[in-house]
Amino acid sequence: MPAGGATGTGTQSLSAVIDAVGALTAPASASLSPNSTAFQPFTGSVSLSYQARTTPAGGGSIGLSMSSDFAPAGGPSISTGALTYTCSGASLGSACSGMQTVSTTAQTPVLTLPASACTGGGGACSNLNPNSVNLTFTLTDSPAYPTGTYSAKITFVISAT
Repeated sequence: MPAGGATGTGTQSLSAVIDAVGALTAPASASLSPNSTAFQPFTGSVSLSYQARTTPAGGGSIGLSMSSDFAPAGGPSISTGALTYTCSGASLGSACSGMQTVSTTAQTPVLTLPASACTGGGGACSNLNPNSVNLTFTLTDSPAYPTGTYSAKITFVISAT
């Protein structure tokens, strides 16, 4: 430094807002296939991809809901418990336990996320990005259903706190 030189300092404030986050991707459609034996349930699988960050005091979940019955009318009915599912293979969090019955009046569980959970990055976070969970649906095959093609819309919801 030259004789009689001067030095200076500067400061900068940094801030970061770290929130709980959740993102979810589901296939646009899925088919339920008949069993090879008559009047055995139809089955089909869906894999959900998700990303999450939960806070130390929080947690999170993925739930499933249906706002209406199968269409057209006269086919399988959600209100009679015709559609069920099981969950497996959660790569972050805990998949639902046992068989779940789909409802048009309440959200049913798919996955529970613990506090301080996060997707990707290794360390305290999951090594995977995105994470995934599998659902296997079972639809009752009843001779009371008229033949035809029936469809219904399922909504998946992720929350993180």
